Amino acid sequence: MKGGVEHKVMLAPEVIKLLRRLPRDGDGFLFIGARSGAPLSPKALHRLLGRMGEPVTVHGFRSSFSDWSHECTAHSNHTIEISLAHKVGNDGERAYRRGPMIAKRARLMADWSRFVMTPPKADKADKATADNVVAIGGAR
Repeated sequence: MKGGVEHKVMLAPEVIKLLRRLPRDGDGFLFIGARSGAPLSPKALHRLLGRMGEPVTVHGFRSSFSDWSHECTAHSNHTIEISLAHKVGNDGERAYRRGPMIAKRARLMADWSRFVMTPPKADKADKATADNVVAIGGAR
């Protein structure tokens, strides 16, 4: 993390279930680097997307989450920004709002999980159709 500040990510139950099914290496690591036992490089996802030839960026994942959270939910700006590991408020506000907001962030991530796992609806009011939506992770 930037600034060396720890940031815990709340995972939705569906994500935890998926991660538990994935194989691990001998040291228990789920995501391993190119060299056995080495942690993933900070550029690993960027390189993977480049090899896949997808017209997306790593920052685009964070931006998509931010756009959806702000535009499509009633979650507070504070909860959303803390979920993105952003600093929120001025120095005085941050001095008094020090909690990690675990329960609120967990609800936000559960909502995000439901959103990304729900197939798009094709109706006349919503132009999202199978023709203009790219499935992430091969789910169709």
